[in-house]
Amino acid sequence: MPPLKALESCNLYTVGWITALPLERVAATAMLDEEHEQPLDLVQPIHDTNAYSWGRIGEHNVVIASLGAGVYGTISAATTALPMLSTFPQIRIGLLVGIGAGVARPDEGLDIRLGDVAVSQPHGNNGGVIQYDLFKAKSGNQRESRSFLNRPPEVLLKALAKLQAEHERRPSKVPEFLAQMAREYPRMANSKNGYVHQGFEDDRLFKATEPYEEILREKRDSTEPQIHYGVIASGNTLFKDSVYRDEILKDVGKECICFEMEAAGLMNNFPCIVIRGICDYADSHKNDRWQRYAAATAAAYAKELLGYVPVQDLQRTQKAIEVAEDKGHQYSIHIGDTKYQGNITNNSGVVMGNAYASAKDGIRITGSNNYYGSDWNPSPTYE
Repeated sequence: MPPLKALESCNLYTVGWITALPLERVAATAMLDEEHEQPLDLVQPIHDTNAYSWGRIGEHNVVIASLGAGVYGTISAATTALPMLSTFPQIRIGLLVGIGAGVARPDEGLDIRLGDVAVSQPHGNNGGVIQYDLFKAKSGNQRESRSFLNRPPEVLLKALAKLQAEHERRPSKVPEFLAQMAREYPRMANSKNGYVHQGFEDDRLFKATEPYEEILREKRDSTEPQIHYGVIASGNTLFKDSVYRDEILKDVGKECICFEMEAAGLMNNFPCIVIRGICDYADSHKNDRWQRYAAATAAAYAKELLGYVPVQDLQRTQKAIEVAEDKGHQYSIHIGDTKYQGNITNNSGVVMGNAYASAKDGIRITGSNNYYGSDWNPSPTYE
């Protein structure tokens, strides 16, 4: 095996790819057209504890990071992605790629299957991701969403539109990329519950009210994954209860196609699109069998999408670190009658774009609706 190439500078990397689980990172690195050693000028800041992988997909240089082993959720996603932006300041767009729980409603025309791909797409007033566990409780058992999350950057939305149009004429390249992965890395395909389709017989959907009564669906004539576009619901709950899942869906809306646990921590500070391979239906039958294949289908779609992002358009896109810093200026902390405004940072000096606050009396935060922190318990009130 020839030695890997090392690029001269961290500034040559323009795409940040975030995964949560090790198996998602495996799928991501398997999609690289070329792997790289660490950049020659890399000096990782003390606050950046990420372990990176580097490579190229098409014309884009990509840096990959994942959450720590056994760690997940919106807070961990933010504390992984934001240090990446200071270490690789030329990153323009992000990809959050991995597994999620599908919202299958075949009686309503939404026939999502395990291994399919869910992609966040703006709808109405939302940017494609809704934080379902952030709301204001109102009288009459009513809940008002306080989740105001950004849209993906324009360069990604235009690439998304072009790819959707292409799929109207020609088949997706996802099966091609999956086959190439299996040839280059046969261990991934041959391992138990590997990165291959797990069989229609192990893809069963059950009624929410009767958890052992199966919903009969029309058999597909191909294992090729289908792509679904819509709203992705994000929060810190691992769903294994279909009744509770459906209660949340009443608030989120019928446009929801997937549940996951990291995106809400990124959208306002890490300009990205969310791509999830469906590994379960967020019910009591949830298991790990489909996780690797779902991670692979999501990674393959991410690779295909990058092929529709023109290099020149990417270079004209605002740097992601500038987006995070701009967001940081939108927050204010009130202590008594004194107001402090400006960039809000963590204890290492990284601009988080979200407010850190202690639980002391007299502290109010305005302009923010997401709170991340590991050194303090974030329990502020907000306006």
